[in-house]
Amino acid sequence: MRVLITGASRGIGAGIARQLASDALARGETPYLALTASRESEAFSALVAELEAQGARVTVLVGDMADPAVPSRLVEEALAFCGSLDGVVSNVGIMAPGRLVELDQAEWDRLFDVNARGPWLLAKAAYPALKASRGSLVNIASMVGVHPHPGSGAYSTSKAAVIMLTQQLAQEWAADGIRVNSISPGMIHTSATDRLYQHPEVAERRQQVIPLHQIGQPAQIAGIVAFLLGEGAAYVTGQNLLADGGFADSIMAHIPGLPPKG
Repeated sequence: MRVLITGASRGIGAGIARQLASDALARGETPYLALTASRESEAFSALVAELEAQGARVTVLVGDMADPAVPSRLVEEALAFCGSLDGVVSNVGIMAPGRLVELDQAEWDRLFDVNARGPWLLAKAAYPALKASRGSLVNIASMVGVHPHPGSGAYSTSKAAVIMLTQQLAQEWAADGIRVNSISPGMIHTSATDRLYQHPEVAERRQQVIPLHQIGQPAQIAGIVAFLLGEGAAYVTGQNLLADGGFADSIMAHIPGLPPKG
């Protein structure tokens, strides 16, 4: 398994790296992972050391996905290390809350540069390698790309764009044997959302509105990525898998009372 993962220094990206490495090693394969982040950090270095200690081959690639020259460079460097690419996971994303009517254009542009243009340019650059391997691309979108989240600034609209990007690429690349899917996580406890869950009342209220009554963990999203990249999903393309514990479909359960009989 030779995979490029963006936004891999922590949270969901780090969970994906751990899952793919573990699965490959269990199959008796040596995983080659090209992990990217906007900058190096102690957490990133610790993750790389952990993976290498288990037997994975890892390279660290650094770059700001808001720079249009970065995605192609990351793919080029990943190929130099891995030799080929079986899969690409576009996980990088940023948030900047705010009401749309008050949003500064520069904030809108930066979110779309990173969250929507970045995955497109990454996919475009990786296309020849994925075509050669008949590989797979997985984009990490969001529940708020399916359902509007007031006050999320350009985040909801940028993630909606990722879902449509996924579907369009899946159709355009199907004849080349490349599968393209996305995952829309719901409420996930990561280092980026940890401040929310430090408030017990917030954590409890969130758990109560999720039908499975649990906040998602990065490892649970990582398991879905592994499935979509693997042979078990060989006939799956163009899908957006909503991983939210049933929350999005529970809207009718929040209506007080039941309809009268008869």
